[in-house]
Amino acid sequence: MAAGLSFDNEVFSKFAFYAGVVLLKTMLMSPWTTVHRIRRKVFASAEDYVAFGKGPASGKQDPHIERVRSCHQNDLENVIPFVLIGLLYVLTGPDVATAVLLFRIFAGSRLLHTVIYLNAIPQPSRAIAFLVGLGVNTFMAFAVLKRAW
Repeated sequence: MAAGLSFDNEVFSKFAFYAGVVLLKTMLMSPWTTVHRIRRKVFASAEDYVAFGKGPASGKQDPHIERVRSCHQNDLENVIPFVLIGLLYVLTGPDVATAVLLFRIFAGSRLLHTVIYLNAIPQPSRAIAFLVGLGVNTFMAFAVLKRAW
C-alpha cells in the first residue's frame, strides 16, 4: 500500500474525492446566494441596487437569503477543518475501511445539513447533521494528536 499524499494511496485518493465533493458544494453556495439576491432584488451593496435598477441600498434583508448565507458560513466553519484535519489524518496511515467510512459520513452529513437548512426542516435534524460532521472531525483530530504524540 502506498503511503502519504499520493493518489496511489487509497486513503488519500478517497479523501481527495470526498474533500472535492464538500469543497465543490461549499463553493456553489456563493452563486446560489447571488441567484437568490437577484431573484428577490435584495443586495448587499448600494452599487448592486444601482446596477440592477432598484436605487440605493435600503438595508433590507431577506430571511431566505440569510438562510442560504448562514448555511454557506456553516460550511466554511466545518469543511475547511475537515480538509486540513483530513490531510493530517491520511498521514497517520489509518485503516482504509475506517477512513473511507469517516469521509463518507462527513460528506453525507454536510450534504444533508444543507438540504435540511435550506428547506427549514425542524430541529433537531440540522443539529444532528452538524454534530455528526463535528464528530468525524473530532475523531480524526484525536487520531492525529495520538499519532503525533
